[in-house]
Amino acid sequence: MTWHAALALDYTLESDRSVARFVHDGPLRVLQTLYPEGDAICHNVLVHPPGGLVGGDTLDIRVNVGGGAHALVTTPGATRFYRSEGELALQRTQLRLQAGARMEWLPLESILYNGCRGENRLSFELDPGAELLAWDITALGLPHADQPFARGSFCQHIEMSGVWLERGVIDAGDARLLNSPLGLAGQHCMASIFFAAGSAMTRERRESALDCARQRLQAHPLGTMAGATSPNPQLLVLRALAPQVEPALDLLKSVWAAWRQCLWDLPAQQPRIWAM
Repeated sequence: MTWHAALALDYTLESDRSVARFVHDGPLRVLQTLYPEGDAICHNVLVHPPGGLVGGDTLDIRVNVGGGAHALVTTPGATRFYRSEGELALQRTQLRLQAGARMEWLPLESILYNGCRGENRLSFELDPGAELLAWDITALGLPHADQPFARGSFCQHIEMSGVWLERGVIDAGDARLLNSPLGLAGQHCMASIFFAAGSAMTRERRESALDCARQRLQAHPLGTMAGATSPNPQLLVLRALAPQVEPALDLLKSVWAAWRQCLWDLPAQQPRIWAM
């Protein structure tokens, strides 16, 4: 039996309050809306009760953030891509930010179980003045449980329309990719955090943000396995490799806090679900 689930989440600014409304089809929904930072920033947690995807499953998430609204979205746990007998499991996320909107897309990691066939596709469109702070974390197998990612494949697709495209396939049989120092160097987790803007950022703003990120790298154990860059005036990217999820997530949270302060002059208000 396969699961097909869809969620459309819409944020609007109403009387200085970011308000969330959603419709869903299937086992995918939003938990209670929270305002730990006041009315201007709306925090939500996306929940997928089945807990993972098998071959043939599709999760389709569409988020629209209206002008002036600010949304923060996370998840309570990992997205699991389980073993497949042939069909593809797909998670597709589309983010649309209107002029002046802000969004933080901060889901917990995706775990690739041995034998999975999966694709995680994230695309976003930003109007002028809109800004997105987001991350992506992918874990290969369960090294703590001695369950390596020894068979299967996974496609990772991240795209900012007309600005940035990253697409790569991880094949469990590709030893050169998984073990080469020019590939994943034997690490079991890859992570990225990025800041995207609908309008070109000044060189000073980009350099200041990169300096903030690099200071966090210098103080972190993963500092030698990570790097930050600005491939174009609308984008900042930091990438890291790690032996497991925990140090990668710790690094991304640190950089998220730094960029939130540096780029938006906001303190790092972590979602309540992260402390549970």
